[in-house]
Amino acid sequence: MTEGNFVDYIKIHAASGKGGKGSVHLHREKYIAKGGPDGGDGGRGGHVILRADKNLWTLFHMKFKKHFKAEHGGDGSSGRSTGKDGKDVYIDVPLGTIVRDPETEEIIHEITADGEEIILQEGGKGGRGNWHFKSSTNQTPRYAQPGIDGKDGWFQIELKILADVGLVGFPNAGKSTLLSVLTAAKPKIADYAFTTLKPNLGIVKYRDYKTFVMADIPGIIEGAHEGKGLGHRFLRHIERNSTLLFLIPADSDDIAKEYAVLLNELKQHNPELLDKERLLVVSKSDMLDEELKTELEKEIPKEIPHMFISSVAQMGLVELKDKLWQMLND
Repeated sequence: MTEGNFVDYIKIHAASGKGGKGSVHLHREKYIAKGGPDGGDGGRGGHVILRADKNLWTLFHMKFKKHFKAEHGGDGSSGRSTGKDGKDVYIDVPLGTIVRDPETEEIIHEITADGEEIILQEGGKGGRGNWHFKSSTNQTPRYAQPGIDGKDGWFQIELKILADVGLVGFPNAGKSTLLSVLTAAKPKIADYAFTTLKPNLGIVKYRDYKTFVMADIPGIIEGAHEGKGLGHRFLRHIERNSTLLFLIPADSDDIAKEYAVLLNELKQHNPELLDKERLLVVSKSDMLDEELKTELEKEIPKEIPHMFISSVAQMGLVELKDKLWQMLND
């Protein structure tokens, strides 16, 4: 998936259908001069429905269609015939989609299960026909209910990526390279900061045909929770990852400090992120000998498990997959 095709934020306008009118009709038939009221009910207006689809990974299909309008319900007719219900409009979205009120930012819906359906805008009810209103004192009512209007409004649709492992690190830490080596994903890789501007997903193949999903989140910088750099726009993608893999290059000036800054940015964004399983991986370790590794290990915080790898030299990758699988399944 190219970066331009990854869309994780969009605003849409949804309008449900109006309910059909109830019918005002008096039954007339040969030999039955005064058959009484028999006007049918109006049909329900169509709903606008969000539907989860596990085969979608982005909101790109909604980028050029932002207005969704359901059909109006049909009017009732004679013989107590109910009008046809308006056709519902379905909007397919990826798992991990959330719906917010664009004014209050309040979360209205959250979709996490394949096939899950949520009515975004409910269609108006059809009006009742005149046969409902007959009584002993009014045997031929010549009125019926109109249909109830549909609803319309704007919604903010956001995507939080559903992945097993989220890669966390500063720009140019080697996250995209690691993802490209472990999976079939082809993220943009270059020797400058903020090469990755959109999250990338890849499927890691494990032993006995097992797999898990890894996400490369665009680089975090100090102050990201305040909107600096690429800001908190991409921090939300980390919320749905089961395990967080902190990637820090071996040529970093201070591994412990970098880890502390990354951890603080996650904490400031959402303190619950610190409850997730964490693994610290020192990348670009092919430039280290055993003596340097021993020295670096003294800097690494004791409370987090760590590993040394090299994506380019294919060093420690099998052990990394073993460790991640163990963490995901413990």
